[in-house]
Amino acid sequence: MATETHDAAHAAAEAGHAAAESAGMPQLDFSTFPNQIFWLVVTLVVIYLILSRVALPRIGGILAERKGAITSDLTAAEELKAKAEEAEKAYQKALADARAEAQRIAAETRAEIQAELHAAMEQADAQIAAKAAESEKAIAEIRASALESIEAVATDTAAELVAALGGKPDGVADAVAARMKG
Repeated sequence: MATETHDAAHAAAEAGHAAAESAGMPQLDFSTFPNQIFWLVVTLVVIYLILSRVALPRIGGILAERKGAITSDLTAAEELKAKAEEAEKAYQKALADARAEAQRIAAETRAEIQAELHAAMEQADAQIAAKAAESEKAIAEIRASALESIEAVATDTAAELVAALGGKPDGVADAVAARMKG
């Protein structure tokens, strides 16, 4: 009995292998095609319902939200650009005004400095003229005193020479004065 059971099991296993080898892959077995097509259609319908009811509305909402955010960002960027252009115009105007003011202040300062310089030069010229007049007066006094001293020395020297030579020194002073005049 044991050998019969063993032989029967062995025969059944060989028959199963032979059937499996002859049938090939179960997906390609034409007898199971209607069942496979049914489950394929059910799966596709379920996936379509899930996508159309859940996933696609969420994706559409996200896309609409992003589009709105992009539109609002572009609008804000345009407004900021306009404000920046206005600020730049105001800055350029303020800069031009500041340059004009600086030029005006510089011109006024130059004019004031020129006036002060002119006044200082006139004052210096007046002081130089005064000092030159004083110097000329002092030189004239020194020259006059020097001439008097020379005349006195010349008169004394001539009188001494005339006396030493044996003459009379009476007319020596008049002769020296006449000679000094020219």
